[in-house]
Amino acid sequence: MSSSSSKGFPLLQDLASYIPDSLDLNRDAAAKEYWFGCFDRLVLKFELQAAKSQSSDPSADARAAQFREHYQEKLRQLKKANVDPNDQPLTIRTLLELNQKSLRLYGFSDPWKEQKKLENEASLKKLPARLQWLDQVDDINAKWTAIIKGVLAGNMFDWGAQAVSQILEKDAGFGLEEALERIQKRPWLVDCLEQWLERMKGPAHSCATIFTDNSGIDIVLGILPLVRELLLRKTKVLLCANTEPALNDITYEELNEVVKECCSECETINQAYHSGMLKIVGNDQNGPCLDFRNISQELSDATADSDLLIIVGMARALHTNLNAKFSCDALKLAVVKNEWLANYLGGDTFSVICKYEKV
Repeated sequence: MSSSSSKGFPLLQDLASYIPDSLDLNRDAAAKEYWFGCFDRLVLKFELQAAKSQSSDPSADARAAQFREHYQEKLRQLKKANVDPNDQPLTIRTLLELNQKSLRLYGFSDPWKEQKKLENEASLKKLPARLQWLDQVDDINAKWTAIIKGVLAGNMFDWGAQAVSQILEKDAGFGLEEALERIQKRPWLVDCLEQWLERMKGPAHSCATIFTDNSGIDIVLGILPLVRELLLRKTKVLLCANTEPALNDITYEELNEVVKECCSECETINQAYHSGMLKIVGNDQNGPCLDFRNISQELSDATADSDLLIIVGMARALHTNLNAKFSCDALKLAVVKNEWLANYLGGDTFSVICKYEKV
């Protein structure tokens, strides 16, 4: 984390009262039992991915096993720890960040690196057809509905979610169209789409800050069409990505490469990128969640004049920031890819969160 983040995120209504996490596991015994068990099982997949990512290194299998044992031991210690009401909350963010830290400890800084590269390249080949299809939709409501659904369907492609990774492992042909069929039909679990559509008939926002999530279909076929539509409205766009790798989330460095590649496929994005209407910013996070108390001074300065905030993904918009209040229009988009959490929220697996809060 950057030490220059004392200013905090300028779009929060009140930094002093901001609580990033939606759930404190120390205050919900059933939630604690479930999530500790979930991560204890999920680490087996992370171990396999870590070893696979460095298969040419003879020490990879042993280090991956050490990572798993270390992480599981840390989980046991956290679960048994005596709880003081004044302690820091124990959250899903805690467990996710511990996983990333443990991977790095044993030499696995980016186990999904090659997977992300392959998925980005494959998705970029499909981008022109996606944009061409969207251009044929004349009705503004229909077009924005398709764009938002595209962001949500793209968000299905998350190797950190067990329900999704099982689908992707079994079906190599699972793509955006298949994901569109799999996500919840409207009305959604949280459904503010009509309010968003109404706002899109009004004056354009001057600057949108978008916090991205996964590589591949998510960023290329979900987020970039959204970015393009905002740019066509003359809205400046700041695309924010993790500074350090986390699961299959796109990093700042990778996002720069993807957007540069996209410039040859889309003139709108090309012009915006080279004129400064589209900027890529590192968000100073090294886990999949988003804590606005820990951002860089650069990001704080860059986003100060934004009048639209879009947060994408289960970790950033649901595990964290679902209840956060901002001083500008805010759109939170996520697919609930965990059965327990979907039921906890009153829905089913692949329920949709489309939460729009207008200032």
